Amino acid sequence: MLAALCLLTACKPVGPNYKVPVYTAPPAYKETGAPTVVPPPNPQGGSWTPANPSDGMLKGKWWEVYNDPQLNRLEERIATDNQALRQAMENYNAARDQVAAVRSTLYPTLSLGAGAVHYENSEHRPLASSITQTSYNDLVLAGQAGWEPDFWGRIRRNIEAARATEQATAADMANVNLSLQAELAADYFQLRGLDSEIKLLKATVVDLEHQLDLTQRRLKGGVATQADVAQAETQLETTRAQLVDVGVGRAQFEHAVGTIAYYNIPDFSIPFSPLDLSLPKIPIGVPSQLLERRPDIASAERLTAAANARIGIAVAAYYPTISIGGTGGFESTHIGTLFQGPSALWSLGAQATELLFDAGQRRALTDQARQQYEAQASAYRNTVIQAFQDVEDNLSTLRILDQETATEQRAVAAAERSFNISNSRYKGGVTAYLEVLTAEAILLSNQRTLTDLQTRQFAAGVQLIRALGGGWDVTELPK
Repeated sequence: MLAALCLLTACKPVGPNYKVPVYTAPPAYKETGAPTVVPPPNPQGGSWTPANPSDGMLKGKWWEVYNDPQLNRLEERIATDNQALRQAMENYNAARDQVAAVRSTLYPTLSLGAGAVHYENSEHRPLASSITQTSYNDLVLAGQAGWEPDFWGRIRRNIEAARATEQATAADMANVNLSLQAELAADYFQLRGLDSEIKLLKATVVDLEHQLDLTQRRLKGGVATQADVAQAETQLETTRAQLVDVGVGRAQFEHAVGTIAYYNIPDFSIPFSPLDLSLPKIPIGVPSQLLERRPDIASAERLTAAANARIGIAVAAYYPTISIGGTGGFESTHIGTLFQGPSALWSLGAQATELLFDAGQRRALTDQARQQYEAQASAYRNTVIQAFQDVEDNLSTLRILDQETATEQRAVAAAERSFNISNSRYKGGVTAYLEVLTAEAILLSNQRTLTDLQTRQFAAGVQLIRALGGGWDVTELPK
């Protein structure tokens, strides 16, 4: 009988088997014109090869592409110290334990109990007899076994749902990790961009101090006027104020980096380090790889698999619930005879229950499970669409910023020439100092704009790497 039951429990579980929702990725990204991205090689035979998580993409510690030791040290702390990531890890551990808990219901439960009771009955109870004992012991040592064979696959579908949920939680943890890594890198580059701006403003302050000194000497020589000196002082103090104001943003980015890396903020600081790195080349791979590289896509797909398994759980409710139970042990009034043959007891039985009427509850729950699956499948497709938008947005941002940076570099060069000409004209007594101030203000504005554009290129590069999934791929999901 047990062998027959085991064979029955090996039957196909009721409910639909899972298939990944269909989504056809485009053959190529639209926005690939930036020089800092590396498009995939031309396909052979006119068609792209199937996606391979190991080819054409960043791997592992993606931030090392920037060759910045200080950034590397900060990023390494996230995996060991960040509390948001630790929270996500504990959620994953809880989901993993849930799989083990659900899997245990496949097997019988065994229990052992012992009892000792002394009875003292009333001699004046109704129908009492002089030959009936009024005082005796009841000693019991017995074990129980129960098992619900998984005939219809309800338990196996539960395990499928729990395992898929565990994998989704693991992908969520990877997504939290990637988000923290990208946020830290972006904040770090923003800070270094402000350091470049501070360097620029400090150099401008030094130049303005020299300009003020020159103007004051020219005033003593009767060449300049008090208005020229006042204008030079105004420009100098305005630039000093701008220098102080940049420190506000730098402090905030430093605090953000320290918080993500889980440092004690009062003891944490990042040395002054202007952004003088070269923009790295970012391999983007083919679009079909995005489905295997983004942890949020993997999470949505695994939640869809869990929703599909719950349809089978709901369908299994239409079938009888069958359970097998047994008891065996010993019972006696004296400890000395407890383990003798006549003291043995046992029972074995089975029970089947079929719900005949529930006013449509099972049908409603099954329909609900199907609708929840469809909703989750739509959520998966929407996540994929949003992922492609993220990639295209950042690719276009890099392309446009590259064009804007090239234009701004020409503007800075022109502003430098204009300033040098005005400064020479002023020293030669040909023009008023106002022309110098105007030219220098235009030059400083363009230089700050160029610095900001270069910083935004680094931030956009980080966001592109995040949109591509960093160095993660689906092979890292627990099996």
